[in-house]
Amino acid sequence: MVELIDEFGELLENKEWKTLRKRLSEYEDLDIAGLIEELPDEDDIVVFRLLSKKQAKNSFQLLSHDKQEQIIEGLARNTTKLSALLNDLDPDDRTAFFEELPGEVSQKLIQLLSPEERKIAVSLLGYPEESIGRLMTPEFVAVKSHFTVGQTLDHIRIFGHDSETLNVVYVVDDKWKLIDDIKIREIILADPDQKIMDLLDSRYVSLNAYDDQESAIRVFKDHDRVALPVTDSEGILLGIVTFDDIMDIEEEEATEDFHKFGSFQDVIIDPLKARIPFLYQKRIVWLTILVFMNIFSGAAIAGFENVIQSTVSLMFFLPLLIASGGNAGSQSATLMIRSLAVGDVEMKHWFRLVGKEFIVSFLLGITMAVGVSLIASVRAPEIILVVALTMILAVMAGSLIGLTIPFVFTKLKLDPATASAPLITSIADIVGVWIYFSIAAWVFGL
Repeated sequence: MVELIDEFGELLENKEWKTLRKRLSEYEDLDIAGLIEELPDEDDIVVFRLLSKKQAKNSFQLLSHDKQEQIIEGLARNTTKLSALLNDLDPDDRTAFFEELPGEVSQKLIQLLSPEERKIAVSLLGYPEESIGRLMTPEFVAVKSHFTVGQTLDHIRIFGHDSETLNVVYVVDDKWKLIDDIKIREIILADPDQKIMDLLDSRYVSLNAYDDQESAIRVFKDHDRVALPVTDSEGILLGIVTFDDIMDIEEEEATEDFHKFGSFQDVIIDPLKARIPFLYQKRIVWLTILVFMNIFSGAAIAGFENVIQSTVSLMFFLPLLIASGGNAGSQSATLMIRSLAVGDVEMKHWFRLVGKEFIVSFLLGITMAVGVSLIASVRAPEIILVVALTMILAVMAGSLIGLTIPFVFTKLKLDPATASAPLITSIADIVGVWIYFSIAAWVFGL
C-alpha cells in the first residue's frame, strides 16, 4: 500500500490525470478504497472524481463512514456528480450511510435522489432503528408461480442486473405475497417447459421488517442462507437481506458487547477522536463503583489480621489464588453472555447449567490445586492444604458467579453484557479472600 500511495502521490503532484485514470482502472475496488483512506485530504477527492461510475459506487461502499462523509463534502460543489453517486449506491448501503448523518444533512442529500430512489430511501429510513427493515434492499428478482422455467430465465436476464444476489429467486402471487424461494441452481437444471409451481417445496424462511436485527443473525446461522426475504405482517415481500449485511451487524453487536463487558456504558467508535470529557464520563462510573466494592476485599483481609500475623507466608499466595477465581469467573461469564446473546441458552436452562458448571469447575479447581501445591511445597510447605483447598473452592465460586450474574441481569431485563469482567472479578475477589483466610483460620485453629 505504501508503494501505491507513493506512486499515486507522484502522479497527483505532476497532475498526470490521464495516467491516473488509466492506473485506477487496473486496480480492484478494495485496493482503491484502501488508497483513498490513506491519501491526504483533497488528494482523496481528486482520486475519487477520476473513478468510473462503477468504481466510485463500489469503492465508496467499502470506505469508513468518516471518509464517506469527507467524500460527500468534497463532492458537494458538484451536485451532478454527487447526485449520480447517491442514486447509484445500493439502497441498504445508502440507508446505513444516511442514518449515521445528522438529520438535516440526510434530508438535503435525499433531495438529490431521483423520485424513485427517494421513495426507496424514505421507506427504508421509516423503519425503526436497528430493525431488519433498515437493512433490506428492494433489489431482488421475483417471479410468479405460473411462469415456466424458460420464462423465468428470460425474466432474470432482463431484471437480474441490479439484483443484490441471484443465488435465490423469490416466488410471489399477484398481490406480491411471498409463496416460496428457489435456488438458481434448481431453475437452471430444470426443463425449460416445466412450471415454477412444480419446483416449490414451501420450506422457505423469511424475516419480518420490524424484527430486531439481532434476530436475523440467529436465523442466518440456523438456516445457512446467503440471503433471506423480508416481509410485512401480511407476508408481502418487501425486500431481501444478504449475508454480508448481517456480518456487518454481527461485528457491530460483538464490538458493543465487548465494550459493555469491559465496563464501558457506550461503544466508543474512535478513541482518537473522542473528547477527553467523554472518555472520562464513560469510564468513571464503573471505576468508582468497583473502588467501593474492593473496600470489602480490604475489610475481609483486615478481619483476618491475626491469621496473617501468625502465618505471613499466606500473603505470598493471595494474589495468585484470588486472580485464579476471577479468571475462572470471567471465562464462565464470557461463555454465558455469548450463549444468551445468540439464543443457545435460555433462563430455563439455568439449573442444568449450574450442575454442569459445578462439575467442570471442580475438575478445573483440582487440576489448578495440584499446580499451586507444587509451588507451595517449595515456598511454604506448611500451607499446602490451605492453598489447595482455597484454589478448588475459589475457582468453583468464581465460575458459578460468572455463570449466575449474566442470568440475573437477563432476568432483570438488563443487557447481560453489562455483567462486566471487572464486576465479576471484584465479587470473586471478595469471596476468594473470605474463603482463603477462613480455611487458614480453620486449619491453624485460629
